[in-house]
Amino acid sequence: MAIITLTTDFGLKDHFVAVLKGSIYSELPDAKIVDISHDIMPFNIHECAYILSNSYKSFPKGTIHIVGVDSEETPDNKHVVALINGHYFISANTGVIGLITEEMTPEKVVEINLPDSIAYSFPVLNVFIQVACHIARGGTLEIVGKPFDGLHKLREFAPRIVEDGKKIIGSVIYIDNYGNVITNIRKNLFEAYRNGREFKLLVRNHKIDKIHKAYGDFIDYDQEKNQRKGAGDLLAIFNSSDYIELAIFKSNLTTVGGASTLLGLDYRDTIMVDFE
Repeated sequence: MAIITLTTDFGLKDHFVAVLKGSIYSELPDAKIVDISHDIMPFNIHECAYILSNSYKSFPKGTIHIVGVDSEETPDNKHVVALINGHYFISANTGVIGLITEEMTPEKVVEINLPDSIAYSFPVLNVFIQVACHIARGGTLEIVGKPFDGLHKLREFAPRIVEDGKKIIGSVIYIDNYGNVITNIRKNLFEAYRNGREFKLLVRNHKIDKIHKAYGDFIDYDQEKNQRKGAGDLLAIFNSSDYIELAIFKSNLTTVGGASTLLGLDYRDTIMVDFE
C-alpha cells in the first residue's frame, strides 16, 4: 500500500485533519498516512512548496502527496495531479507544483475531471482523497483526468541579479520553528556570481562576510571561551537544502528570540548579497 502524505494549512484545532484521515482509512483500512505539516501559514504557497520540496525526496517513489493549501478550484486554479520524480502530487494549480518542479520536468500532469463532479467547499476531502485512494489502489492518472500543460510558475519571487552581477537581491521564503530565516538564494546561484570575490550579506543594519557550513562552524575554538562567539550571535549558513539561512546561535523564540524577531524579518522581506 502506497504512503499518503498530508500537507495543509488546516492547523490541528479543528476537525479537518481527522476527517481526511478517517475518510482515507474508510476507503483503505491498511493505508499508511504521514503528516508532513498542518501549520503552513494560511494560503502561503511558497512556504508550502519549501516544506514539501524538502520533504518528499525522503519518501519512497510511488508516495502520494496531498496538498491542502488554497485548494478551492477556480477557472485559474484547476485541480491537478502531477507525477514528479516518481511521486504523485495532488493539488490546485496555485503554483506550488511549479515551485517544486523548478529544476525538473514532471513525467505526467493531468487535470482532475471526476465523473459527476460538482463544486465542493472541502475539495481536499471530496476530490483529492478520492484521487489519492484511486492511485493507491493502483489506478492510472488517465482515469481521473486529462493531460494538462498549464502549470503555473511563480517566477516573480525568484532572486534578482542586478548591477551586472555585482548584487543578488533575494527574499525571505520561510521562517522555521527556531526563528531561523531562510532566503530564496541558493548556494549554486551565490557561487556562480561570486566567482571568488569577497562579499557582504546585507540584512537590515547588519553585514555578514562569511557563510558557514553548519551552525557551530562560526565558533573559533582556538580562542579563549570568553572571547568566542556563541549563543545569541548572528550567523549565516548554507542550510541542508542549500539555501542561505540566517540564524541566531542557540536561539529560542519563546525566550530570547530568533533571527526573525531580533532582526525584524518576515516573509518576503529583502536580503541582499553585495560582491566586492
